[in-house]
Amino acid sequence: MIKKILPYLLLIPTFVIIALFIYYPAYESFSSSFYRISVFGNRKIFVGFQNYLNLFQDKDYINAISFTVVYTSITVVASIFISFFLALLLDQKVPGARIYRTLIFAPYAVSHAVAGALWSFLLNPVVGHVNYLSRILFGIQTQWLTTRPYAAYSLFFASIWKTLPFNVIFYLAALQSISSEVIEASIIDGASSWTRVWKVVFPLVSPITFYLVIMSIISSMFQSFAIIDVMTKGGPGGYTTNMIYKLFMDGFRFQKTGLAAAENVILFLIMMVVTVIYFTFAQKKVHYQ
Repeated sequence: MIKKILPYLLLIPTFVIIALFIYYPAYESFSSSFYRISVFGNRKIFVGFQNYLNLFQDKDYINAISFTVVYTSITVVASIFISFFLALLLDQKVPGARIYRTLIFAPYAVSHAVAGALWSFLLNPVVGHVNYLSRILFGIQTQWLTTRPYAAYSLFFASIWKTLPFNVIFYLAALQSISSEVIEASIIDGASSWTRVWKVVFPLVSPITFYLVIMSIISSMFQSFAIIDVMTKGGPGGYTTNMIYKLFMDGFRFQKTGLAAAENVILFLIMMVVTVIYFTFAQKKVHYQ
């Protein structure tokens, strides 16, 4: 009897933590999205779906959705393909390969906030290295973090740079697991290097690509907050504000708790829909060895 109950008893602490820190906050967020809550949280007025209607009538929120789509699309696609090609290069047996791997993996060791601070310094219009080089080479000096569209470009660069090491690690492990006989067979069949990469190697690492795409989407949707907050703070004029940063601004800066709760629910529903669609259709393209 004890042996049957023991596994469930051991799982109780895990269930308690999940309930307290995941399910209960999710329930509170969903419930709060139907109320207008005072700044001090001592008064709640039921407003039904009014918070949701107000959001989709808000031009700033629509702009945040648009920027989120653009930001996520660019960072995910660019990081996947760049990391794949970097992994191909790192998989070659060349002198100093371990040094190159260490240098590329280094950004993975820093947090998103530190990455944002680093790029803020590099892109500083006065003392930044990027402007220093561009002024010497091209005679131009750009306000990277405070003007359109350069503020968005800056976030793209920083986010891709931060995401690359994570993707490269997985791709490199996948490439090293590919049988050399498969590559040799494609060479004997007369396949060019480009054909081998896209017709042989890339399909063989599709399970890793399948995993990395969804992880990159989650990262760009949620972990981008720190980079945006440090580098541009959603500016200029809300130009680089995405959905997670808009949620933070409404919930903590402007104390619009009910509205922020509605944004949280919308973000959850979007991620749920994207995940279901992705797993339904993309998994059919995955080739397991």
